[in-house]
Amino acid sequence: MAVRVLVVDDSVFFRNRISQILRQDRRIQIVGTAKNGREAIQQAVQLNPDVITMDVEMPVLNGIEAVKGIMKDAPCQILMLSSLTRRSARVTLEALEAGAADYLEKDAKLWIEKESDVSAQVVERVLLLGNRHRSHPPRKSASLSSRADSVPSSRTTSAASLARQTPPKATSRPAAGVPVSGSSTTSGGHDFVNKVSFPTCKVVVIGSSTGGPAALQDILPSIPAGFPYPILLVQHMPKTFTSVFAQRLNGICQINIKEAEDGDVLKPGHAYLAPGGSQMIFEPGRGDRVKVFPSDERVTYKPSVDVTFASAAKIHSKHVLGIVLTGMGADGAEGAKLLKQAGSSVWAQDQSTCTIFGMPKAVINAGVADHILKLNDIGQLLKNKGGR
Repeated sequence: MAVRVLVVDDSVFFRNRISQILRQDRRIQIVGTAKNGREAIQQAVQLNPDVITMDVEMPVLNGIEAVKGIMKDAPCQILMLSSLTRRSARVTLEALEAGAADYLEKDAKLWIEKESDVSAQVVERVLLLGNRHRSHPPRKSASLSSRADSVPSSRTTSAASLARQTPPKATSRPAAGVPVSGSSTTSGGHDFVNKVSFPTCKVVVIGSSTGGPAALQDILPSIPAGFPYPILLVQHMPKTFTSVFAQRLNGICQINIKEAEDGDVLKPGHAYLAPGGSQMIFEPGRGDRVKVFPSDERVTYKPSVDVTFASAAKIHSKHVLGIVLTGMGADGAEGAKLLKQAGSSVWAQDQSTCTIFGMPKAVINAGVADHILKLNDIGQLLKNKGGR
């Protein structure tokens, strides 16, 4: 059955362009269009789409209010289309918090000059969200938490080349007791959480992509200010979004959170979000500082979980806890192998609580996940460690 899509945009150009892109794939059916948020809510109730592509800025009723109305009356997967301005970043993050699932960059010039790349991204994202809707349909709610994240670069070179600058890759042999099927059999309930030993470490590194902002806003606020380690956050996001997102996280968390800057000294109870468009590693010879630098254009993800994991393995050896959360693709799998090779611990989010299971699944199938955990279990374990 084709994924049913409602296209919402006040721009005739974008309504037509998005519809043209999606109609090229037989797995997608355009069931309607709308030019403002009020029409979007009405059409969502009448047409019951699987996915809605939603403009951020619209007349009559904007994207945020439209998302709230749709998630209350006709919940489905909503893909926000956002320009890369600070205002649009704030509005998009609010829409994600209201229940939107994901977002893509909206730039007329880019959509014309890189037509094939943009088309592939739009189709891929709509199909993934459509499949997600079929398997895990959202429930009606007046206030859903966000599920979102970012736009990976359209380039196809992975970060493995940078990751390999650290010690040799680990084998793909499964960690003890870890299934490679991608299903979680090790998580659930307080009894389980109490049985999981928090590893001895000096730093926690968390990587995420699609669904990451929601996941991070779920687990980070529960961590007490006295958390004994610094935390590095690698979320696939453009530069404009990471600065706004860091501010947003800092406002809701007990620990201090900032967008990382080159030379930042790492402190316990502080988290550092890698800037979009850059890479974040540990400063060579100084495990207590981070180095932030413009990304090599050949690397797909900016920032890349693989790059930061690889640096952590090289500098901190066995004293790292790497956590891979929801996201498209496989970023983090190569770096997680290096962490295991160095003797560190790796946790992966389980399928049932992921928006997109790609990144955790890649880590699990590589056989390097020590535990496959539900999102709330990850949050509880971090909270418990901070309270000790």
